[in-house]
Amino acid sequence: MIEPNRQGEVWVFAEQEDGALADVSLELCGKARELADRLGVEAGVVLPGHRVEGLCARLIAQGAGTVYLTDDPRLAHYQTAPYAAVLSTLVQRHRPQIVLYGASPLGRDLAPRVASGLRAGMTADCTDLDISDVEDPKTKTLHKNLLLQIRPAFGGNIIATIVNYDQWPQMATVREGVMAMREPDPARRGRIVRETVELDPSLLALRLIERHIEPRKVNLKGARVIVAGGGGVGSKDAFKLIYDLAGAIGGAVGASRAAVDSGWIGKEHQVGQTGTTVRPALYIAVAISGAVQHRAGMEESAKIVAINQDPQAPIFSVAHYGIVGDFRQVVPRMIKALKERV
Repeated sequence: MIEPNRQGEVWVFAEQEDGALADVSLELCGKARELADRLGVEAGVVLPGHRVEGLCARLIAQGAGTVYLTDDPRLAHYQTAPYAAVLSTLVQRHRPQIVLYGASPLGRDLAPRVASGLRAGMTADCTDLDISDVEDPKTKTLHKNLLLQIRPAFGGNIIATIVNYDQWPQMATVREGVMAMREPDPARRGRIVRETVELDPSLLALRLIERHIEPRKVNLKGARVIVAGGGGVGSKDAFKLIYDLAGAIGGAVGASRAAVDSGWIGKEHQVGQTGTTVRPALYIAVAISGAVQHRAGMEESAKIVAINQDPQAPIFSVAHYGIVGDFRQVVPRMIKALKERV
């Protein structure tokens, strides 16, 4: 365990693959900047890899004040053990007070290993972060400026706020899309600190022989238009109307958790607190009741159209336009109108 360092920086692990930064890392740069400014400290980014120095400028433009660059040919492709060694060594060397990771498959693999090695606390899958004073209910001690790590719990039925009094650094993984990506500022200035970390050969026991990359089937976060179906759709066959409307309007297909849990569509299409957070120009919610967990993942859409038989459905509370009716009648008419315009 590392002693709490109230003047420590707020760090982000910069995830990259083949020289391309993950969106969630860029989103977290902006959030780290915000948290660091509130704490009166600097925002830093840890960037391991090989021949990735060109990424430093983008990280600085997104809010980083310092980029800790570890360039090593052995870090060209992600492996848990050497990457965890780099993170753990740099944390012990510079003692940040907060370390954030994207809740991507890579981040979910790396962060627990680092936390375990440092004997630090970590909260997974956060959907929000904040800074606040917190009183320890046992000792009644007031702890100043702790990181509030906010995440859904019990299947998304409650929102838990988790704090870490003394097992520092305070660490969290954050879901992709829940933090809005800031506009980069090319005029921002920062510094690059080149770090060297000794890697024991035993950490590199694996050798990459061949790579196969499976392309992403759906990119909800990047879609400008999303048509999402809910539990009210009723069946996998009926979901064809959702696909047809999305095809007619040039949008991606989304779904509520109820539709995913029912097996009508894959989890990669799930929108909401336990799925993907989206902010499209247009979001069409079809037969989605609008539970708070779903609304939290789409309520920042520029325009929301809701189609539901129940005029009291919660989805109408966030919709800009509401259609009360049976989607089996409404959606075909929408598709016909769209095709006639073409």
